[in-house]
Formats: sequence, C-alpha cells, structure tokens
Amino acid sequence: MTEASSAHSTRRHHWRRDLVELAALFTAVAVADAVANTVAHAPSGLVLLCSAAVALLATAVFHVWWSRRHENAPPPTDTGATAPSPAGPAPHAAGQETTLWRMRTTVRDEPGSLAALCTALSGQRVDILSLQTHPLSDGTVDEFLLRAPGSLQPGELSRTVAGAGGTHSWLERADAHDLVDAPTRMLGLATRTALDSAELPLALRQLLGRCTIHSVPARSLRGRPLAEQVPTEGVLEEHRMKFRDPSGGSLTIERPQLPFTPTEFARVRALVDLDARLGQRVPPRRDVLTLPEGNEITIRRADTSDLAAAREMHDRCSPQTLGLRYHGPVGDADRYLGHLLSPRFGRTLAVETASGRLVALGHLLWDGDETEVALLVEDAWQQRGIGAELLRRLAGMAAEAGCESVYAITQASNTGMVAAMRGLGLPLDYQIEEGTLVITARPAGLPARRESRETVRIQDATGRR
Repeated sequence: MTEASSAHSTRRHHWRRDLVELAALFTAVAVADAVANTVAHAPSGLVLLCSAAVALLATAVFHVWWSRRHENAPPPTDTGATAPSPAGPAPHAAGQETTLWRMRTTVRDEPGSLAALCTALSGQRVDILSLQTHPLSDGTVDEFLLRAPGSLQPGELSRTVAGAGGTHSWLERADAHDLVDAPTRMLGLATRTALDSAELPLALRQLLGRCTIHSVPARSLRGRPLAEQVPTEGVLEEHRMKFRDPSGGSLTIERPQLPFTPTEFARVRALVDLDARLGQRVPPRRDVLTLPEGNEITIRRADTSDLAAAREMHDRCSPQTLGLRYHGPVGDADRYLGHLLSPRFGRTLAVETASGRLVALGHLLWDGDETEVALLVEDAWQQRGIGAELLRRLAGMAAEAGCESVYAITQASNTGMVAAMRGLGLPLDYQIEEGTLVITARPAGLPARRESRETVRIQDATGRR
C-alpha cells in the first residue's frame, strides 16, 4: 500500500468513527429525555436516576479499560516463526589459554569462498583479528591474524582451512606485535627507514617475515662489477624480488617457503624508493664516556663520511692488530672500509677522543638471521675497556633488531676478543678450524643500552674500573 492510499484509508476510518459517535450522541439524548420523563412522572424516579448514573459510570470505566488494553497491546506475531539462535560459537571464556597465529591461504575468486572459510574457522572457535586480501590473477590470497584456543593444534587448523577450500596455506606463530594494523605498521617501518639507512634490511625482514636479503655492491673490492642490472621498477618473481640498491648495487629478497604477492612487492618498492630519495643518513646521537684513567671518549654512529679518518687509523695500527682484525693481507685492509662503513650492510660505531681523532671501530654486519660483529681498536688505546663497551653496544643493537645470533670470527690467539665476548654474559658456542675461532652468542632478550645521562664510567675487559 502506498503512502497516499494509507493516509486516505486513515481519514476514511476517522469519518466513520465520527458518525458512530454522533449517532450514539443522539441516541443518548433520546434515552436521556425518556428517562427524564419517566423520572419526572414516576413515583420511583429518584431511584431510577441513581441506577442510571451508576450504570453510566460503570460503562465509562469499562470503556476506558478496554481502550487502553488494545492500544498498548503488542503487535501480532507469526506463531510459526522461531526465534533466531545466536550464530557462531560462544566467545572464549575468561582466562582460557589462546594462541596467536599468522595464516595465509589462497581461495577461489568467487562469491562465498571467503565466507565458507570464515565459517569453518568459527566452527573451531577461532577469532579472526585482522584480514588482508591480496588479489591475484587466478585467485585471492587472504592473510589472517587468528586467535585460536590453545588446545587447537596447527595440523588441525590447517586441515580445517583445507576443508573450507583454502590452498597453498602457510601457518606460523604470531605475537603481540602483529596486532598492529597494516597502515600503522607501514608507517612505523617507513619512519625507521627514514631515520637510519641501516634500518632498511631490518624493516624489510619485519614486513615480509622469514626471508633472506642479499645486498650486492656495484663493484668488488678490486673494482670488478658484481651487481646485475635491475630495471628501475624492480622485478617480481614467485619466490624472489629484485630492486636497485640506492648505493648503486642490487637488492635481492628471497622467501622459498611462501610466494610473494603484488601487494608485498608494492610495499617493498615504496620503502626502497624512500631510502633512495633520502640518501645516506645515520642518527646524530653521541654518547660521552669516561675511561678508567679519566680520559673522555665519544661513541657515535659512523658511515662512509668517516672513510678518511678510518684510513688514518689504519696507518697508526700495527700489522699484528690489522692481521687479527681482517684475517688476511694487511695491504687489503683499506679496501674493506667502504663496505664496512656503508649503512646498507650493517651498523658501525666509532670512538673518538676529545680532540676528534678516530681510535676504534665496531661493526655489526647483517648476515641473514645471523649477524657478525667485528672490532678494531688502535694499539695505543687497547686494554682500556673500549672494545668491551663497543661489543656490548653492538650486541644490544642486534637484540633490538631481532637477530637470532651474533658471531665473531677471530684467531685463537686473540685473547682480547675472547674476553670481550665472555664479558657479554651470554651463552657462547666455540668452533675452531685451522686456527680460526668462531664465537657465537645468542643475544635474544638482551636489553639495548639506553643512557639517562651524558657521561658514564665504563669497565675494561678485565673488569677493572
């Protein structure tokens, strides 16, 4: 029924009611006149009048009650319909143990595919905390962050997804950091990359999960071309992505266990482009420390702008010191500096005296899930605790970056490096092959150094202040 016809019906209904009320009024007047004549001429007229008043009052009360009852009554319902039951399983009970999972699966690009998958997960009492879709030419890759009951095994969860139509599924444990939504996460990674050139590999690893990043310089230490020519827009393959490195080389990212999607490729390219536009940069923080004998030194981040000062320090170092550091011909030491000081391959800490002379370098070099640490302290400044302080700071950086292990390659006769590694207070693994010693530590959970004041005292390798 339209709005106009409904209004017309309502008006017609009101006229009928008015006519009935008018007829009732005339009838009441006629009855009242008859009653009045009866009361006036009959001997029991007063009794009749009182009886009529009581009857009229009872009728009025009954009418009011009847009207209000029907006016406030609920609308009629269909007795054949049943009340809907709550959909899905009951939420997790308070205190029940749950587990966070990151899951990626491919579903058919047709209506209802995602709904079937979500229904299957709901049947296992799995909450979907976030969902990202990556459209492909032959389907859609859905990436979930799930909260599942702690008793639900990963194999059972994978079978549930497969039964709902998911293929090429991938599942791994997640943590609280994955609860951040995708736009906020990308902004955080972009901020890290903008503040420090060395953060690009770490940001890419955090974005993509477990992957291997190869940063190849444009030329070798002897000037031979190394990096392949990568198109400006980059290259996307199933398990590999390639980009032009801002330093002139190439950047290759591999993930054998999980194919890359066009969405991931676009995000990585945005971070690489941001890094290239901003150029080389390191945080300007400088920490002033006091040595046991009272001299002050400054520890800061270094980059390729310190290349000339590092070469001068090489000239002041003895052949024995350079040999322990580089494990090869001393004449080739200068060739390594350009690679070591580049933020693209890791982080470098420099130690300066009060006069500004460079006297020590500490390197943290990215190597997949592992990280190499290396120290070089000028002869005249050894045995003062500088190497131990640098190593502790580098291990803290590795822990902060999420590196699983840190290793140092040295000679078995280098007792100073061995003492510095032992001074970290971490479990160590030793491996000796033909006089070469590899010491591995696992810094996971090691707190990064955060000084609350500008000047502190440091401890030397022997524990003496």
